[in-house]
Amino acid sequence: MVIDLEKPWVEKYRPNSFDEIVSQNIAVNNLREFVKKSYKMPHMIFSGPAGTGKTSTALIIAKKLLKGEDFYRNVFELNASDTVRMDFVRHQLKDFVSQNMILSENTLKIVLLDEADNIPKTVQQTLRRIIEGAPSNVKFILMCNYISKIIDPIISRCAVFRFVDLPKEKIVKRLEYIATQEDLPIPPEKKDEFYETLYFISAGDLRKAINTLQMAVALELLENLDINEILKISGFIEKPILDQLVISLKEKDFHKARDLLNTIDYLDSRNFLRQIVSVLPKFEELNLIDFSQLRAYIGEIDFRISQGANENIQLSSLLAEMILRMKN
Repeated sequence: MVIDLEKPWVEKYRPNSFDEIVSQNIAVNNLREFVKKSYKMPHMIFSGPAGTGKTSTALIIAKKLLKGEDFYRNVFELNASDTVRMDFVRHQLKDFVSQNMILSENTLKIVLLDEADNIPKTVQQTLRRIIEGAPSNVKFILMCNYISKIIDPIISRCAVFRFVDLPKEKIVKRLEYIATQEDLPIPPEKKDEFYETLYFISAGDLRKAINTLQMAVALELLENLDINEILKISGFIEKPILDQLVISLKEKDFHKARDLLNTIDYLDSRNFLRQIVSVLPKFEELNLIDFSQLRAYIGEIDFRISQGANENIQLSSLLAEMILRMKN
């Protein structure tokens, strides 16, 4: 079998029915009932972590309600973080919502707004007024990672469905299914470790796990599978280097630990923080209080970096804090 790399696997293996949605039973069961009612279906917000099926679910709803040409004509799909600004909302979106010339009496129109939490608050106010004034045949589905960034007047006009993190076994099962369909040559003796690594890299994001799997295939890494290469291409440091770093910190050698980090030219600081959290249990020198406070400090470092702080300074600060908290 020839492995298909032309099409992104996240699209090739995107769920096409509610039954294929992974591990979102509460949301899906309620949505089945809403779809049956069609016109009585409310506007909706899908909230939850990335890669948990929000966009796929919205597309399934649209395809169930609108068939053939109606789907392409009456579904308005856009990524809000790139497109939704004031002029766009006032003109193109408003025109789509109010234009009814080509609709038959029982035809719906659906607006899919992905990453709606990235819409500026002032634009959300305009969007709220469009939702308020929309005809009964127009339904909005907003998707977001953080519902706290959506203004209350929009939330109050929508039914909210919360998508949960996917458990490891569900992600691994889906990856195994794709590997079987593509006839991937994964060495049996490394299969469990490989899927474990993909899950760790994805942090529960199925889309990211599938993309990483396809990237490993595209780079021809499977035949002589080296887990460290998978970590490296994903922006994580390799296990031997991480082990050396743990030893340096246990020896309280700050300069050695910092120099080790400085030799890594592919380091992704936020991925590194996840790896540090994963190895914290190895530091028996930390008592329970220091362990908890150190986890909180890692969260603070992550926030500073996300706000644009100098990564080298922040990571050096973390190494120093870890050494200070070690027992004498």
